[in-house]
Order: sequence, then structure tokens, then C-alpha cells
Amino acid sequence: MASSHDFRRIAMSLEGTREAPHFDRAAFKVARIYATLAADGRTANVKFAPEEQAFKSMMAPQAFAPVPNAWGRQGWTTILLAAIDVSELRDALETAWRHATKKKTAKKNKCTN
Repeated sequence: MASSHDFRRIAMSLEGTREAPHFDRAAFKVARIYATLAADGRTANVKFAPEEQAFKSMMAPQAFAPVPNAWGRQGWTTILLAAIDVSELRDALETAWRHATKKKTAKKNKCTN
């Protein structure tokens, strides 16, 4: 069972991650926000590719669900932390972080070309 402490520890261990307030949540970002943690620490949202979101939601519907509305269609996925173990949480955060770092690298490449 993962906790909000595990979430924060893992997210902050990923290179370049900064934590900042985001409405009623804590946001974790590199070039862009890749994850948020609810104020109550029970759920988190991560940014997956839509196909990753569909796979996770199908394989573990008790733990992963698309965020309602357009955010969910973009890949934002809610995780019930109590329903996953720490290794699954690490995998989810690293996946979302990699997507965000790719965007950062793409922006750097545009600036240098």
C-alpha cells in the first residue's frame, strides 16, 4: 500500500522535479506538471499517454481511473494510493516524469536550432 509520503519521496527523487501549489493540490513538475497529490493524501493524478491510461485502468480498475472530462481524455489518471504498492507507484511516476522530460528536451532542441 502506497502513501502520500511515498508519493512525495519518489516524485522528488526524479531529476529536476519541483513541488509547487496547484489549486487545492501539490503539483510536481519538470518542464510541465506531470503529477499532482490531493490535499488529503489519498489520491494522486498522473499524466499518462492515453493508451497507457487505458491499459492501467483496464488492468487495475480499483487503483487507476481516468480523470473525468477533457483532462482524462488527455491522459490524466487518478490513482487511489491505498490500492497500489510502492513499486507500482514508482513505475507510474517515472512514466509520467519521462513524458514531461521529453517535452522539456523538445523545447531545448527548438531553442538551439
